[in-house]
Amino acid sequence: MDANAGAFYRRLNARIDRRKSSEVDADEITEGADSRKLGGSAAPAEACGRRAALCPARGIAAPKGAGQWVHQTICTQLNDHTATTHEISSELQALALRWIGWLQLQATLQPKATSYSRTRLSSIGARKTTSSTLRQHSLGAMASPPSRMLILLSCLALSLLAGAEVHHHEFVVQETPVKRLCKTHNIITVNGQFPGPTLEVREGDTLVINVVNRAQYDVTIHWHGIRQLRTGWADGPEFVTQCPIKPGGSYKYRFTIEGQEGTLWWHAHSSWLRATVYGALIIRPRENKTYPFEKPSREVPVILGEWWNANPVDVIREAQRTGGAPNVSDAFTINGQPGDFLKCSEKETTAIPVKPGETALLRFINAALNHELFVTIAQHKMTVVAADASYTKPFTTSVLMIAPGQTTDVLVTMDQAPTRYYVAARAYVSGQNVAFDNTTTTAVIEYDCGCASDFGPKIQPAFPALPAFNDTAAATAFAAGIKSPDRVKVHENVDEYLFFTVGLGLFNCKPGELCAGPNNNTRFTASMNNVSFVFPKKDSLLHAHYYKVPGVFTTDFPAYPPVQFDYTAKNVSQALWQPVPATKLYPLRFGSVVQLVLQDTSIVTPENHPIHIHGYDFFILAEGFGNFDPKKDVEKFNYVDPPQRNTVAVPVNGWTVIQFVADNPGVWLMHCHLDVHINWGLAMAFLVEDGYGELQSLEPPPVDLPMC
Repeated sequence: MDANAGAFYRRLNARIDRRKSSEVDADEITEGADSRKLGGSAAPAEACGRRAALCPARGIAAPKGAGQWVHQTICTQLNDHTATTHEISSELQALALRWIGWLQLQATLQPKATSYSRTRLSSIGARKTTSSTLRQHSLGAMASPPSRMLILLSCLALSLLAGAEVHHHEFVVQETPVKRLCKTHNIITVNGQFPGPTLEVREGDTLVINVVNRAQYDVTIHWHGIRQLRTGWADGPEFVTQCPIKPGGSYKYRFTIEGQEGTLWWHAHSSWLRATVYGALIIRPRENKTYPFEKPSREVPVILGEWWNANPVDVIREAQRTGGAPNVSDAFTINGQPGDFLKCSEKETTAIPVKPGETALLRFINAALNHELFVTIAQHKMTVVAADASYTKPFTTSVLMIAPGQTTDVLVTMDQAPTRYYVAARAYVSGQNVAFDNTTTTAVIEYDCGCASDFGPKIQPAFPALPAFNDTAAATAFAAGIKSPDRVKVHENVDEYLFFTVGLGLFNCKPGELCAGPNNNTRFTASMNNVSFVFPKKDSLLHAHYYKVPGVFTTDFPAYPPVQFDYTAKNVSQALWQPVPATKLYPLRFGSVVQLVLQDTSIVTPENHPIHIHGYDFFILAEGFGNFDPKKDVEKFNYVDPPQRNTVAVPVNGWTVIQFVADNPGVWLMHCHLDVHINWGLAMAFLVEDGYGELQSLEPPPVDLPMC
């Protein structure tokens, strides 16, 4: 073996073993190597510790006008699984590695003449996953650099396999007696826990979760915020990506965490079961990778929820029967406990032990069904460092506003007198004449200082100042503070310009029918672009799309409101109050850039709507009040550091503009995360078509997918 080539392989393996998931600089690992040797007809097996080698090269004629193609093949052996590559264009615009029977990898290069290009290397549908970022100089049109890149990608893939894990869990959905507010209730839980189990993984890991339904209700589980790249069958919304798991049935959710770090969560996506069926999903960086902020002394999930003394499923069923608004909750909770100010709750109030001087990372999750919540901590500032599992520019605040579905990570330094301090949360209510839960839930931060006060009578905690329940200015100021940490890639050339109204409405009742809506002759409803979404019952949307089953949905969801009007006027014509019930999807070409205006309406009442898109993160380009004006409001767009989220609170009587790239094939629900509103039809779904080839296409359905 040539000495230069041997030195290259030794440096390659040494740096990959040392860095694994970190960035690899091509200059460092190729220094002193003879590229002619690397690009020859064969390379030694020592390239990846006797795991991989280049197979003989061969030229392939390209389509007319495309120039010369160079085809190199890497022969790799791992546990008796042989892997090969496909052809690569000489310009290296795209590179696909296919690991037969084991793993699939895809990398996309966009070389520039004088700068670095970044390559995303990620696995799809693997038992173990790889995900890394690679730096490589512009490669031009030479034959040898592609060969060198192939060796590098192959070695990275194999070495990174060891760093990813597969986590197996069993979720048993069951009825469990739980005592709250002086009464014992039978509630639906996972594994008898309320809240449910916290899942802790690292970026790149795979989760396999067997959900066994021993409850009396149909159930599905949604992994809120997980991209589910090509694995839409695991997303979970009932009748969208799957039929529900029937009582006595089971289903294994299988998915890989790709390119995501931070706080997400999981919850039931059937009826109102998520009132008690939810838990945290914590994604930490890969090993040897750190947070982009100071390392906290401790990390604490803080899950905000709602509690009903009645059965939540009965509550929504009664509202659906009468057409009226459902009864509001009886209490809010923090980690399942109502707190000191609610009867029979003081002894079980959630306590967060801390030490003086330390910095804690509090991972807030709003799992409440129908309320956005203000959160404060007495005499302590909070530094926001992430939202919806996307890092942010750190900013300090005394109050958070978290909508249902959203998460917010904050650093809190314990720099006050060593005693006890309340964490408090109560509702932010933007709608007029809307009933709401006006209770306040609390947890207690307890300093452990090892002093005499630790062993004496409990000191009454200090209570924080909370905004008024209708303080829209406080909610707006908090949202405006969230920015991406660095410049992000926002597209000014857009393929799909969409404008969706979001708001409430009314249906007239049938003659002789007594309803509980306004004037006792109407039923509450809600819509996007005047379409009140109807969930199918005999098939799921994704199954119907994949197998081309007719009659389940149509693809004519309107790109704009059918009728334009003054959306935020005080007196909207009642002719516009009744939407059309339908199951309409909006089709998107794979890879298209989508820019969407979400416009609140004042029909029935204006309200802040937390809108969640399944399968995607998006950038929030701008927000404002009144009607969106494309001529003036474009000037407000943030093309530098807009926040990235999966759930956005559309301002009351206002608008939000978001942007995303449709790079995930499947059927993806978009809906208001106030569950009462999704029950009324405030939802729609995008149908993202397959792209080119297997790696841009939806995976086949799993064999145990529940059927209707």
